Amino acid sequence: MKLKVLGSGSAGNCYLLQDEKETLMLECGLPYKTILRGLKFNLSNIVGCLVSHEHKDHSKAVKELISSGIDVYTSVGTSQKLDIDDCAVNSYRLGFLKSEEQCNIGNFTVLPFETKHDAVEPLGFLIQHEDMGKLLFITDSYYCRYKFSGLNHIMIECNYSSDILQQNIEKGLIHPVLAGRLLKSHFSLENVKEFLKETDLSSVREITLLHLSDGNSNTERFKEEIERLTGVPTRVADRDLYIELF
Repeated sequence: MKLKVLGSGSAGNCYLLQDEKETLMLECGLPYKTILRGLKFNLSNIVGCLVSHEHKDHSKAVKELISSGIDVYTSVGTSQKLDIDDCAVNSYRLGFLKSEEQCNIGNFTVLPFETKHDAVEPLGFLIQHEDMGKLLFITDSYYCRYKFSGLNHIMIECNYSSDILQQNIEKGLIHPVLAGRLLKSHFSLENVKEFLKETDLSSVREITLLHLSDGNSNTERFKEEIERLTGVPTRVADRDLYIELF
């Protein structure tokens, strides 16, 4: 199993979990043609796409995917906000997910869970597959009330750090209202650290940091601080990043 990053951040998010037989897409927040290129125009082995919430940087191509015959899985609240619950003749391509109710998508086992974001019904995902073990995917959430054990891979948002954000406010580079939204909708470096301290990391092979803010983050610093805290190899998701998950 490999993780391929097509995009991560406010410009658009899309991640592929791929083995020789099947691909599970996480988010579709890029233009449809960009996603097609990332898939090398091969849609034949896609078992589905998980969409965490309705914001366009996570859901931009959702209607095109459904129209192309790809199954999309998301919460009822998200589908209603996106107006895809009755998406033309392909509505059967839409699968509804509910927090803490497990489902199977191809050979992937997916357990959705509630996240905290300024969206209608946002979800994170605990994903298991025999080729990679257990992977945690959590993005666009300022807090997670769940504790996880037995993880092998972690994909987690690390959007900003409080000190960089405060400096940008003082310099007039970011409006206090926007800063307030970040505090109430996205994972900070400090929150990620606290979350990881409460998480069983004994079997975790790598941590991938997602959705870094363009102006309120520091790639090298975030990577170094998470590695120092956890002792786990850490990467920052960027376009065209390709990671083997085993």
